[in-house]
Amino acid sequence: MKENILIRYLSETAPVVGESTDVTLKDFFTTIGDNFVAAIPSIITAVILLIIGIVLSKLILFIMNKGMEKSHIDKTVTRFSYSLVKIILYIIIATIVLAILGIPMSSIIAVIGTAGVTIGLALKDSLSNIAGGFTILITKPFAIGDYILTEGAEGTVELISIWYTKLLTGDNKTVFIPNGQIISSKITNYTMQKTRRVDITFQISYDNDYKKAEEIIKSVLDSHELTLEEPAPTVRLFAQSESSLDIVCKVWVKKDDYWDVYYDIMAQVKDAFDENGIEIPYRQLDVHMK
Repeated sequence: MKENILIRYLSETAPVVGESTDVTLKDFFTTIGDNFVAAIPSIITAVILLIIGIVLSKLILFIMNKGMEKSHIDKTVTRFSYSLVKIILYIIIATIVLAILGIPMSSIIAVIGTAGVTIGLALKDSLSNIAGGFTILITKPFAIGDYILTEGAEGTVELISIWYTKLLTGDNKTVFIPNGQIISSKITNYTMQKTRRVDITFQISYDNDYKKAEEIIKSVLDSHELTLEEPAPTVRLFAQSESSLDIVCKVWVKKDDYWDVYYDIMAQVKDAFDENGIEIPYRQLDVHMK
């Protein structure tokens, strides 16, 4: 008897439940459709503003770049400012588009703040690189076109971006060094000053007259057209080594002439020594037999 009553109850209520489910799903999809139709104007407006914003951003960046070029601002400042302004403009565009889509500004700010904290913790090394880029920009230990040595790499600075500095080595290799590492390490800038000093040490035999060798080296320096008279060059006996007399040569040149003068002096002094019988010692072992 109880079983018959239960079966009758289920048979009577089943259609009702099914009908209620169909109505609920219908209302759900109808609501989605209505909301989507209602949001179409906002979506179209957001897309239009996104396109306009991107175009205006590129125009602003173009005008800014041309203006800085005409103002003869340092290339380092130009490229760094360009990258920074580009990021800021895109963040502003994204915020405006989200606001038009109906997302509350307070929610956007909260999301940006939360994302900022999360990204800051996850990308703390990258943030140190950004801070390093600002430090390089402000303190200017080097600029684009300088030849530097840092972090075990040396070359000509080609680019200083927000994240890294790009060097081109003498054998045409490209080296990317994070800015955070650069500002925490030693930097040697070979081309910051207008002049450089060429230091070369020549070794002669103890059997030769070192004063004569000094005069020969001085004559080579005086006859070279790229050496500077001021500060005056220095040629002096520097050390009495185990198997040679060491004569140091120090001469000032323009920074662009450094290697030309270095190679010329090395070759010309060798030729002058040969002509005057000045011997350049080499490692040898004398054995005396009793």
